[in-house]
Amino acid sequence: MKHAILSVAVLLAATPVAAQTVDTTYIHAGQLLDQPGKSPRGASTIIIRDGKIAEIRDGFVAAESNARVVDLKTQFVLPGLIDMHVHISSDDNLLRSRLESGQRDVEDIFVIAQGNARRTLEAGFTTIRDLGGDGRTTSSLRDAVNSGVISGPTIIPAGSMISVTGGHGGVNGLNRAYTKAVVAERSNMCDGSDQCASAVRAQISVGAEVVKFAATGGVRSNIAGGLGKQMTDAEMKSIVDTAHSFGRKVTAHAHGKEGIDAALRAGVDSIEHGSFIDDETAKLFKAEGAALVPTAVAPIAALAQARRGDAPAPQLAKAEEASLAHADSFARAVKAGVRILFGTDSGVAPHGENAKEFALMIKAGMTPMQAIKAATIDNAEELERPIGAILPGRDADIIAVNGNPLADVTLLETVDFVMRRGVVHKLNGKRQAFPPE
Repeated sequence: MKHAILSVAVLLAATPVAAQTVDTTYIHAGQLLDQPGKSPRGASTIIIRDGKIAEIRDGFVAAESNARVVDLKTQFVLPGLIDMHVHISSDDNLLRSRLESGQRDVEDIFVIAQGNARRTLEAGFTTIRDLGGDGRTTSSLRDAVNSGVISGPTIIPAGSMISVTGGHGGVNGLNRAYTKAVVAERSNMCDGSDQCASAVRAQISVGAEVVKFAATGGVRSNIAGGLGKQMTDAEMKSIVDTAHSFGRKVTAHAHGKEGIDAALRAGVDSIEHGSFIDDETAKLFKAEGAALVPTAVAPIAALAQARRGDAPAPQLAKAEEASLAHADSFARAVKAGVRILFGTDSGVAPHGENAKEFALMIKAGMTPMQAIKAATIDNAEELERPIGAILPGRDADIIAVNGNPLADVTLLETVDFVMRRGVVHKLNGKRQAFPPE
């Protein structure tokens, strides 16, 4: 046996390096925005080995033997996009979801999430932060994507959003029997500091890599509780401190000013939505070093759904209120220099249409470069992940479009090429076989 092992070791050592299995791809890019925030490069070659960016060279470099070549010489190449606010297991057809929810089980939800994941990836979003759903379902999907079983973006899950009883994220609008059954399954509901600390630990125990809580009411909860503050200061502080002690960042769903301000003072890392921001709140963002994830497409989508009658009646008044205030609040935050991260609330807005957020960011006063940087480098820094730029050592998450998105940011709504961790999922606008043949 020892002789056999030795013979195999000698044989492997004698194998030429070129013959060893290293997956290598050369991308010939017409224009390359390798580091959003800096000027794009001209003709360039990106060399990828085993899912990581190895080199970037000027011009179109001839590929080594056995390397794959991707011809994007007529296209604009940039890092894969990152969406910081997605509900990957949510059916974005709200009416269908309401009608079928009583018949759906976790297996059905997983199938819905799988389809949404592929649509999101093919739209150019190679990483997402999932901010609310069944924790085990989302964590299972994350692991399946990472192991190469399912085509989808890298997923950073938050588990279920933590909520007080009766709050946005609680169990609302069901009859007595259903309420009792659903509450028994939930681990995200809390009242008081100790229970809220336990709710954080419960989400982490099923795979949460970030923690989200509902500081205020929300549009899509089936109660007429408004958009104001719903958690006490002590409850918020308990959630933030507990999550931070586990090395998790914390984000807060927050519409009303009082709830936004309280969450910021509690130490949250970011605020989702921020529909009612005044000058005082903008200063507080900067003082606390927190970021805003504006999700500008969400209030527009929620209002359209409510007006069509797809949503329960309590949602219409809240949708009207949020939609009226949100654009002005977003613009005020941009003007004040609040740190902006890209996020859409897809699941409320349609999956796969995430890039429509860019045009609304421009409308709020951002430049195309600032908006693209928010969706790449800035989001990557917040996530502390080796993504968001095309630099040696980072994950080979790369997309391409026809035309220059720095001149017309809406070009990002039609992505022609998608690579995640060195695997091509979309080429020439067409879905590629997965797993690769």
